[in-house]
Amino acid sequence: MNGRRALAVSVHDVSPLTRETTDRMLSDLAGAGVGVVSLLVVPDHHHRADIERDASFLAWLREKQASGHEIVLHGFYHLRAPRGDNSAVRRLVTKHYTAGEGEFYDLDYEEARGRMEDGREMLTGAGLEVAGFIAPAWLLGEEAGQAARNLGFAYTTRLGGVLDLRSGQWTRSQSLVYSPRSAWRRQTSLVWNAFLAARLRKNPLARLGLHPPDWNYPAIKTQALRLARELAAGRQVIRYRDWVGA
Repeated sequence: MNGRRALAVSVHDVSPLTRETTDRMLSDLAGAGVGVVSLLVVPDHHHRADIERDASFLAWLREKQASGHEIVLHGFYHLRAPRGDNSAVRRLVTKHYTAGEGEFYDLDYEEARGRMEDGREMLTGAGLEVAGFIAPAWLLGEEAGQAARNLGFAYTTRLGGVLDLRSGQWTRSQSLVYSPRSAWRRQTSLVWNAFLAARLRKNPLARLGLHPPDWNYPAIKTQALRLARELAAGRQVIRYRDWVGA
């Protein structure tokens, strides 16, 4: 994709718990000129939505893949178990920044690898292709990152860019993303994303990361679709796997 101007849109936290909202998001995005997205799927969302026990959800994912969307493994539970040895920095990152959902932030190698293997098998066993692994909240610890490489995932992303795990090539690209958990966070997100979109308009790769709760707030939904439409008008709309050639 070198030399091209591209837009990658991702919908995070896709699971049986968020399927209905995700469908609405995909329809709205298609109307804004974004016909394909990267769907970040959680295999057992908060221990409440085991995808292997939901045949209709897996069939729905296969339909989305057949229509051009990409299936990405997005953690396993999307939940970090509390640890008694948390430092102040860890508490800040895992509790306040991610609301306890930084699942792969500090897993050891074996546990991270096991969850990645299990999650990927749940998806590939259902007939789905999986090239990438993206950690919840983009927090991928060093040992978990090594596990992703050793398991042959083609890429991962962080808030600030896209990493080709095979070549080590890093593409700097700050993702537009919203934080709807409180009124002040929502307002800050709107101001920040308007500024960031303008500042990064010449960046070869533009990224928009959306979460199902974003669609609960009209101001966020309206701005996200406006930015998607504006970015898609002058760029090739791709999936993350297209950017790294996977």
